[in-house]
Amino acid sequence: MNRLLTYLDAGKSRDPAARSRWEVLLYPGVWALAFHKVGHALYRERLYLLARLVNHVARFLTAIDIHPGARIGRNFFIDHGFVVIGETAEIGDDVTIYQCVTLGGTDPANGIPGKRHPTLADGVIIGSGAQVLGPITVGRRARIGANAVVTRDVPEGATMVGIPARPTLVEAETFAKTFLPYGTPCSQKYDPETQKLELLRCEIEQLRARLDALTGGDAPARQSQG
Repeated sequence: MNRLLTYLDAGKSRDPAARSRWEVLLYPGVWALAFHKVGHALYRERLYLLARLVNHVARFLTAIDIHPGARIGRNFFIDHGFVVIGETAEIGDDVTIYQCVTLGGTDPANGIPGKRHPTLADGVIIGSGAQVLGPITVGRRARIGANAVVTRDVPEGATMVGIPARPTLVEAETFAKTFLPYGTPCSQKYDPETQKLELLRCEIEQLRARLDALTGGDAPARQSQG
C-alpha cells in the first residue's frame, strides 16, 4: 500500500491537472502498468500466451501497448496514452513518458539477435510524439523533446530535439529543474538552428576582434583605399 501511495504521489507531482491521488488512480497509464506487472510475471514464468493475452486486454482498455517482456522500474508514469513499448525495452526509476511515444526496436530481419529496444536511465522524460528507436541508451535525467526521433545514444542530462534528434543547450536554471514538462524547452532560443546562428555570430565577432588587433583597427580603411 505504501508503494502504491508513493507511486500515486509521484504521478500527481508530474501532472498539475491531477487534484488528488485517487484521480491519478483512474489514469490509463496507471492501469496499463498494473496489467503489465501481471503480464510480466507470466512472461518470466514462460507463460507467453497468457502474458500476451493480458497485454492485449490492457491495450484494448487503455490504448497503451507494453510488451510483457519489457522491464520497468519504480514510479514510471505515462501521462495520457497511445504509447508503445517493445519487448526488450528497459526503463529505470522515475521515468515519464507522454502520449504517442514509441520505444521501438530494430528490424528483426537485420540478423542482430537479442536486445532490440531502448534503455532509459533514471529520471528520463520523453515528450509527446517522440520515437526512440533501437538498442540505444538514454542517459540519466535526459530529456527528449516532442516529436524528436532518437536513433543514437543520448548523454546524461542532455536535451534532444528535432529529426534526427540533436542536443540543444539549455540554461543552468532550466537544467537544474527536477521536472521539465513534455521534456521540451519551449523558448525559440533553444532551437538548434537558432543556437547555431548564435554561435556563428560569436565566432564572427571574435574574428573581427582578432583582425582589429592585427591591423590596429584600420582594416576597413585600408580596404577602401585599395
